[in-house]
Amino acid sequence: MDAMDGAAPVTTAVRWPGRAAGLALACHPGPVVAVTALACALAAGVGLSPGRFALVGAAVLAGQLSVGWCNDAYDAGRDARSGRRGKPVADGVVSVRTVWGAAAVAGVLCVPLSLACGLLAGTVHLAAVAAAWLYNLRLKATVLSWLPYAVGFAALPSLVALAAPGAPWPRWWTVAAGALLGVAAHLGDTLPDIGADRAAGIRGLPHRLGATGTRLLLPVPLLGATAVLVLGPPGPVGAGALAVLGLAGAVALVGPVLGRWWRKAALAGAVAVAAADLALLVSGAALT
Repeated sequence: MDAMDGAAPVTTAVRWPGRAAGLALACHPGPVVAVTALACALAAGVGLSPGRFALVGAAVLAGQLSVGWCNDAYDAGRDARSGRRGKPVADGVVSVRTVWGAAAVAGVLCVPLSLACGLLAGTVHLAAVAAAWLYNLRLKATVLSWLPYAVGFAALPSLVALAAPGAPWPRWWTVAAGALLGVAAHLGDTLPDIGADRAAGIRGLPHRLGATGTRLLLPVPLLGATAVLVLGPPGPVGAGALAVLGLAGAVALVGPVLGRWWRKAALAGAVAVAAADLALLVSGAALT
């Protein structure tokens, strides 16, 4: 393992603008916006009606808000005990009770919004939200920490496809690619914080692998997702799709090597491949 594996948690004081801003930041706005935008892009790609498009976006937004607030509220005590700063709940800007309340409200709203997309679509999405809550409350610190991410990302194309008229089942390759991208998202999201997380007692899969092991593993699900998206749909493979597959292969080989000199090399390459994969997922073969 490299030096990052044993890094001490960050203790730099953070100045927060106020309680409302603290509550907003406690939801993990980056992932909330990214996942909601992905769901909306998929919904636009299949041509959902404006009403269905709005329902899918609102359901995913409510689910992601509930998951983000649950995460910060549940981790607040551990973050405070380990001296980890930079989180509004652990820093005392907003109370744990307030954040738990926000998570509960968002979770309750997520139920009718999801079911309004259709019974099957809503059930799939609610199962994904439940898996994310299970990650926060239990699986985050286990070797199965990757599983809720795989379930959640696989559920997005499923939700969008099942929300379409007639509730058609999604194509298998979109679900498989979503699951693989979810695993990559977990590895990439955790990679910068492995040292601080381990100091706080978190022992998920990336923490057990360490920073070096996670960098080596990260390109694998990305390459798998790209291969599924390129080779899964019937018909000839386009030049653009082959170029994306070549990019993913290059990242798989070069990223870990460059990581010896630049620790963010694997993560930067992973982001590039994930963006290309998402473009294939949205603009390539139909989800249904």
